[in-house]
Amino acid sequence: MPAEELLIGLVSVSDRASRGVYRDEGIPALEEWFGKALAAPAWRTVSRVIPDERPQIEATLKELVDREGCHLVLTTGGTGPAPRDVTPEATLAVADREMPGFGEQMRQVSLRFVPTAILSRQVGVIRGGCLILNLPGQPKAIRETLEGLKDGNGTVITSGIFAAVPYCIDLIGGPYIETNDAVVKAFRPKSAIRPKAAG
Repeated sequence: MPAEELLIGLVSVSDRASRGVYRDEGIPALEEWFGKALAAPAWRTVSRVIPDERPQIEATLKELVDREGCHLVLTTGGTGPAPRDVTPEATLAVADREMPGFGEQMRQVSLRFVPTAILSRQVGVIRGGCLILNLPGQPKAIRETLEGLKDGNGTVITSGIFAAVPYCIDLIGGPYIETNDAVVKAFRPKSAIRPKAAG
């Protein structure tokens, strides 16, 4: 694997999708979004669709980080208050450190649209050299959470969480991520900004 390739793990946590009752929409939505949002480096995804079972979620996250070597893992689904929603517990169980700002900001973005966003228990954590984030399950909410909100002129009203992801990946030793500013503008301190990649 090239040293600068970004490896992204995508995990859909859904009893029904894992049984084939319906087609998962979260992973295709994320792959499409990354195709528009990422400018560099080369990237690829490793995907899993699994049921709402805490031991299986924990095992999958460990596999993607420890064996596959993912720099970023995104989960969709399983973050509400229902008894079967155990994605946050599984994520925290495999964490070295919690990154509470990600969950706080996801709820802030979603509260612009629905009051039930306060029921979401999404978390962000670091395991080894990987950032793991719990995202909503619906494609529209996934995009809003990652990109944030813009007015009619394209000015950011509320930052999405992905603006902070590239610098976080820098700090934990991952590849240098450049984004398409028209989709989401990565934020870094001036001292951390590198010249744009050629081509």
